[in-house]
Amino acid sequence: MEAKSFWKSGHKPTLFGSFLYFDISFMIWGMIGPLSVVIAQDYPMDPVQKAQLVALPVLGGSILRLVLGFLSDYIGPKRTAQIGMLLTLVPLLLGWQWVQSLDQLYVVAMLLGIAGASFAAALPLASQWYPKEHQGLAMGIAGAGNSGTVIATLFANRIAQHFGSWEIVFGLAMIPMIIVFIYFSIFAKNSPNRPAPKTMAQYASVLKQRDAWVFCAFYCVTFGGFVGLANYLTIFFNAQYGLSAVHAADIATICVIAGSFFRPVGGYLADKIGGTRMLMYLYGGAGAMLICVSFLPPLAIVVSLLFVGMMCLGAGNGSVFQLVPQRFSNEIGLVTGIVGAAGGLGGYALPLILGNLYKSTGSYTPGFIVLGVVAFCALGLLTMMQSKWRTSWLKQTTAPLRESA
Repeated sequence: MEAKSFWKSGHKPTLFGSFLYFDISFMIWGMIGPLSVVIAQDYPMDPVQKAQLVALPVLGGSILRLVLGFLSDYIGPKRTAQIGMLLTLVPLLLGWQWVQSLDQLYVVAMLLGIAGASFAAALPLASQWYPKEHQGLAMGIAGAGNSGTVIATLFANRIAQHFGSWEIVFGLAMIPMIIVFIYFSIFAKNSPNRPAPKTMAQYASVLKQRDAWVFCAFYCVTFGGFVGLANYLTIFFNAQYGLSAVHAADIATICVIAGSFFRPVGGYLADKIGGTRMLMYLYGGAGAMLICVSFLPPLAIVVSLLFVGMMCLGAGNGSVFQLVPQRFSNEIGLVTGIVGAAGGLGGYALPLILGNLYKSTGSYTPGFIVLGVVAFCALGLLTMMQSKWRTSWLKQTTAPLRESA
């Protein structure tokens, strides 16, 4: 039977709802990054403390994605998403009214991981409505909600400056989350093709499969690189180039835009030429750009390099999740949670690498060299794995997608 076109297949209100949920959640998840420069005026921090602050939401998201991944399979991604949105209001309320010390701020930062865990519900909800030939684009559109990071970097510091308070940013962020919750509750639906819940033994069997861990490694580099840099770049531009909090966040926004809006492009192109081939180009490009950034060229050049590097990482996110549903179509909720958690761990580690090496050496050069080498290592792993995949699931599932070497 001839495949339906993308827009005639699936369920558009659910796809849009998944995007909105992901978008606002990412906005909230990424607020601490740009705000950290402003917060440091009230709570002075050394480079490692700043890195820890912006890394904690990512760590919280990594842990909770496993929980939401399980719930997505068991109670359905829509109900899981609704629970996630309601719980996200808790750290926003605490950040607005409760924080009186750096330690309390660390608690709020960790709890913001609830928003980051949205990944494990939003993507399965969208994915389960679409056939395999449209998985890359569907997951890319829903995943483009990471553009919420752009909203955070563009407006968080401006709002804090306008009101003379960074705490009010947390309070105001509750408004769009409530609006999205209402839309989502009315219009989003679980797919009638949603797989039945799996037993714990079946979950354990997924973890025994090498491919699951390989995807974790790939996503640790692409998503971890994107979200880690998105959270840290305001600090980098402020410390390295002496930009103000607002100006540094504006420049960071330029780079984040590249990663956010090229995610669906990565998914779409992966549908056309194959996820493995697309990822090879992207890992190579990201590695090259990060190594070039390590030379710390003038601001205009470093922004151009980071723009292209973030573009590669963002498109890589879409490409990885073009492959995941093909390999684990019946366990997509759980595997999304596991792979997403690994990506979050990469995003947690990145600021700590940059912050610790900057504190110990007084330069960002070693940190960006390490990041570039990691991207090239991912390229090497992909080169080894694709030859094995072509003799098994990749050969069978991607034939109509024109996958080639």
